[in-house]
Amino acid sequence: MSKISRRAFHRRCASALAMAALGSRSWTQARETSVVLLLTGVITDGGWSQLAFNGLKALGVGRGFKTAYAENISLAEMQEVARGYSDDGFDLILGHGFEFSSALLDIAPDYPNRRYFVSSFLPQPKVPANIMFVNLGYFDAAYGAGALAALISERKQAVGFVGGEDDPTQQKIQKAFIAGARNTVNGIQALGIITGDYDNAAKGREAAATLIGNGADVIWHAADVTGLGAIQGAVAGKAKVLGCYYDQTSLAPNNMAVSFEMNLEGLVKTVAHAVADHSFAGGTEWKPTVDRMWLLKAGAHGDHNPQLVPPAAWAAFQKIWSDLAARRINVATLIS
Repeated sequence: MSKISRRAFHRRCASALAMAALGSRSWTQARETSVVLLLTGVITDGGWSQLAFNGLKALGVGRGFKTAYAENISLAEMQEVARGYSDDGFDLILGHGFEFSSALLDIAPDYPNRRYFVSSFLPQPKVPANIMFVNLGYFDAAYGAGALAALISERKQAVGFVGGEDDPTQQKIQKAFIAGARNTVNGIQALGIITGDYDNAAKGREAAATLIGNGADVIWHAADVTGLGAIQGAVAGKAKVLGCYYDQTSLAPNNMAVSFEMNLEGLVKTVAHAVADHSFAGGTEWKPTVDRMWLLKAGAHGDHNPQLVPPAAWAAFQKIWSDLAARRINVATLIS
């Protein structure tokens, strides 16, 4: 494939791709570390892309970094965009999502002095020494969500999960949620519906209503827009709800017990600083602990809403969360 610079590419594709630079002056480093964030979505999505973008913004405030981003990148554009930024000398090219795995794996050997990061699982046992992947801890978080749902259930009859696309990751998230609930409260049912769609609020509402109709009084989701519908369905059914990906307290302030927020802001900052201080460990999969990768949020309440989470339930959950972080609970063996 012919190489194309970032500038030439964006002149040609300006209508399809949004790009912005967030430069900063370095006060603490002799040389700025340049970081670009590549996104399939937009920085105003309120979740996956925006949380990562917040990390990028935090780098660009007199911290010794030069930053840029590109959004709405299609699969067909990924390699050309990434090569353009590599040609332009960016130190770190960060592809946000599994969709970037193939393109950056192809590119990395051609630019041994660049560093590449993909916010997704390691796709194969051996990868180039200048690219890193990450285990985002979905399954540990899901186990914790199932445990908390069971603990705060008032009837102790059933709790429910609403999923998005019917893919292996969502299937394992559902299994982990079910295992967390069942291993925490004897006799409780843990139900799940994978809707087959991340972007259909109506399906989320219907799934939540079905789960509530089958006895669930706490609902958790991992389904983006479909999850927003699940929250609406939980509120309509007078059930408690747990948020996912970002702090969703404002969407259901009277029903949202806790949100499990992905610490994507911290992830971007950590990887960028690793490149800046030459501690970037390429050729590997980074495995941050669940308490570092997932933050517990409840708006102004702090980490949980005490009106929906009794003190004894929170204390029991904290023990489970600590055990997950210390890897004393091996979730992988429960969902394989």
